[in-house]
Amino acid sequence: MLLCENAKAQQDVQFSQYVFNMLNVNTAYAGYRGGTSFNAIYRRQWEGFPGAPKTAGASIDWLTPAAEDRMALSASFLHEELGPQKTLTVGVGYAYRIPLDETGAKRLSFGIGGGFTQYRLDGTLLTYVDEHDNSIPVANASHIEPDANFGVFYSTPNWYATASIRNLLQSTGVKGFNWNDDYFRTLERKPHMYLGAGTVLNLSENFKLKPAFLWKDDFKGPSNVDLSCFLLIHELVWVGGSYRTGIRIWDASGKNMDLTNRDAASAMAEFMAAKWLRIGYAYDFTTSGLRNYQSGSHEISISLFMPKRGVREVSPRYF
Repeated sequence: MLLCENAKAQQDVQFSQYVFNMLNVNTAYAGYRGGTSFNAIYRRQWEGFPGAPKTAGASIDWLTPAAEDRMALSASFLHEELGPQKTLTVGVGYAYRIPLDETGAKRLSFGIGGGFTQYRLDGTLLTYVDEHDNSIPVANASHIEPDANFGVFYSTPNWYATASIRNLLQSTGVKGFNWNDDYFRTLERKPHMYLGAGTVLNLSENFKLKPAFLWKDDFKGPSNVDLSCFLLIHELVWVGGSYRTGIRIWDASGKNMDLTNRDAASAMAEFMAAKWLRIGYAYDFTTSGLRNYQSGSHEISISLFMPKRGVREVSPRYF
């Protein structure tokens, strides 16, 4: 333990149902559905594991009155808990959507976003041996950092491609909490890159297949890839799953990369309760060494959609 200088791992939030609301990974996605879209999600990771991550988020995006629906705005809120540390992120975004055909069904969108992240340490949740150790926080300590992100999103009626970088302003500096002249470092987010694509295949009149992938990387260790596939039945129910694995892409010389590639597999169902309402659930089966210490992860999401007045839907929105 004396020789262990520090430890690093993936720390940006991840959702199994990202493919049904990519605003969580790309600001340029705003306005894709052609109206106003509200999304909320809650995730409990590694159920039964002490101090396991809990995440709650909400977002809204809408088209502005600009000609050809070229501009969209978004706002998002994200609250995370990891043991005694709590993180609150609030952000806004702007997307410029360039139509590439006469109907506007094909678009290339550029998005930029900004906001702030509040890091908070709840000392009342810490477990310690010496009750009167002045170097241990016994109350809340917090600090706020600015944040920014950038993304590109290309979509057609049949497929999409996404690329984004998040946490752009979290790359430098040592930040944390001061308590009785002692200093506690924060589990800060680092810049993350997201690259992905997906498509919809018509199997028959009532069945469609949607495969997709998302590559996530913080450039500090093994990359992470989500492979997913869903079946749409009668335009009412999506059923499917995903597999999350680690791969070695970057040169990691000098770093201990002797890690398992296995991470988790997910089973998901999305119910179209109405044309304007989607309710989703995902259950993650942990396949790494943590599988014997917890009972999986649960994720619930809900989406409300209101089409823009006077705008006719050119093609269904499957992503």
